[in-house]
Amino acid sequence: MTVQEETAFRAGAAAADITPRPGMQIAGDIGRYRPVEEVRDPLFARALVVQSGGRSACWLSMDILAITRRWADEIRRQASLRFGLERDAVMVHVLQNHAAPSAGHFFVFDEDDWARFPREYPWLLGGDEAYNAVCVDGALSAIGRAVASLRTAFVHAGHEVDGRVAFNRRFVMRDGTGQAEPGLKVPEGQTNPDILYCEGPSDPEVGVLTFTGEDGRVFAALLHHTCHPCHGYPERWVSAGWPGAWCNGVRDLLGPDCVPLVVNGFCGNIHHRNHLDPSYRDDHLDMGRKLTETTARALSRMAPVGAPVLGWRVRTLQVPLRTPTSREEADARRLLARHPEPLWTDDSRTAVDWDWVYAVTRLDLAEHVRRTPRFEYPVQVFRLGGVALAAVPGEPFVQEQLRIKQASPAQLTFMAHMSNAYVGYIPTTEAFRNGGYETRTGAGSKLAPEALEMIGDSILEMLGELFAEGAPG
Repeated sequence: MTVQEETAFRAGAAAADITPRPGMQIAGDIGRYRPVEEVRDPLFARALVVQSGGRSACWLSMDILAITRRWADEIRRQASLRFGLERDAVMVHVLQNHAAPSAGHFFVFDEDDWARFPREYPWLLGGDEAYNAVCVDGALSAIGRAVASLRTAFVHAGHEVDGRVAFNRRFVMRDGTGQAEPGLKVPEGQTNPDILYCEGPSDPEVGVLTFTGEDGRVFAALLHHTCHPCHGYPERWVSAGWPGAWCNGVRDLLGPDCVPLVVNGFCGNIHHRNHLDPSYRDDHLDMGRKLTETTARALSRMAPVGAPVLGWRVRTLQVPLRTPTSREEADARRLLARHPEPLWTDDSRTAVDWDWVYAVTRLDLAEHVRRTPRFEYPVQVFRLGGVALAAVPGEPFVQEQLRIKQASPAQLTFMAHMSNAYVGYIPTTEAFRNGGYETRTGAGSKLAPEALEMIGDSILEMLGELFAEGAPG
């Protein structure tokens, strides 16, 4: 048996179009009507299926903003029924693209609960019910075609660093408060003089996995980087943003038959805008080009992932929910008593005051906490040879990703945020102390401050199990 045969997996990859139709709601904002008026580039669901030792895992990546547990579970259920995949072995990951729709209504716990949102404005709940079928059908089409294309695959891994494209967006100001994106509060071409220092780091890693067939051609690539895809916000046009541009660039590198898919890391506090650079240019194509340049360097020194070991672990954590304070709840009730209908900021009724939306979601959270004070938080960890991939819901802050990568037993560890459910931001305890947008109690921040460390500890425990000697699955 040759070395290549000893290190061979089976794999297949495919993509399916999930571009929304005109008029569908673009997500990625709070209380703003954003019907699709233009498609600048299409959106895709991309699936990679890997087999070894009689077991199969599926990694799905979609160019959309968010997916709720209901629709992630539906994709995993259908993938199991149609293609024989184990439900726990299917990762449903979305890239948090702010120029795309979401699957499901993510501003409420119960998607059927319209108690405080008027039915004539369904977009206030975050999603568009007409888009759900587009998303699910496209995801299953990609998975099915990936399964049908399974072949012998030799898997290689590599990584590089790129400090040009992603930056921590949170700053401590001179008054001691924390702010996200303070550069947006000053005229274009200037920096905010009230910035004192950046609150935290970024993750410059550009990770690459390649899947090469027996003909020597790379037919799939898994790409890992960490950054909010916010290009296109808050416009009414659709784009796949920097992940789509990166995929296009990598396909140019590796050939038109290659299916690249992006896995976006813990980017709750990471953004492509450098708020300390007054000459910053908002250009997702330029970001895609730079990431492609860095990928080319990584491709020049790839290494086999090792023995064809494929395994996974799934664990559901009982994470405490945030309980709105009595003052927060009272303030929300007073605001809604004064304004039971949406508090519009424009005569055309296409934008609602954020305070009104937060009041609704804060009361929704308070009522949910009284019924169920904990959130069932799924953690999913995979092993592919010597490489690890961990998938979690929500927008964790990057500090925990860096801690996990440093302590991981794997040769490389990639993280996938916004996977299998929606839960909002998961900040550090320091960010909670400093305050700011990501820590504002409501739909966008509903987990207790200890959640981030709980999640990281669980991932490291599961990685230890998966990479223990003789642990195949």
